[in-house]
Amino acid sequence: MVSEKVMDLVGKGLMLPLMEEFYTIQGEGYHKGTAAYFIRVGGCDVGCHWCDVKESWNAETHPPTAIERIIDNASKYSNIIVITGGEPLTWDMGPLTSGLKNKNLQIHIETSGAYPLTGKWDWICLSPKKNKLPKNKIYALANELKIIVYNKHDFIFAEEQAAQVSEDCILYLQPEWSVRDKMVPEIVDYVMKNPKWKVSLQTHKYLNIP
Repeated sequence: MVSEKVMDLVGKGLMLPLMEEFYTIQGEGYHKGTAAYFIRVGGCDVGCHWCDVKESWNAETHPPTAIERIIDNASKYSNIIVITGGEPLTWDMGPLTSGLKNKNLQIHIETSGAYPLTGKWDWICLSPKKNKLPKNKIYALANELKIIVYNKHDFIFAEEQAAQVSEDCILYLQPEWSVRDKMVPEIVDYVMKNPKWKVSLQTHKYLNIP
């Protein structure tokens, strides 16, 4: 049973339900191939049926961890820190990102945008989900838009989302891993016909790394 005091600290973003943290190679999107330290925060109610990290959904299964410890661990490995989940914006990211900034670290977030944006970010990867659409304000701030393509209807959804981001936002289509053999040819064909889009692959899975 988590104490009321701990829950208060979690609510303030001074502790976070930490699922895992690891140093690896960014496998997706604009920064693919770059060494980065990942902080995976538990808690998500977006509920994508194809999610490959469903164990992150229930925040109660991940121990509330003081952000000082998270920051100290992160600063030992890389100058690029990626905050992911789960859905990290479920929680107040202000204290964590301020602490990381004090270490002169570059901070990226991977988010569905389903909750209000908190924290200070150098790079925002927005990956909208149909189940729970992004809050309007994050569209203009997104550096990259990553749409997961599970079926052909996702191309329609992708265009709807692309119409809401800035002109400088980089657009990616990424096949959902379980249907990659089917959808990669579809994505390649779509990008060749619509070259404003780029292909993103989960290269870390091909490399067999976290």
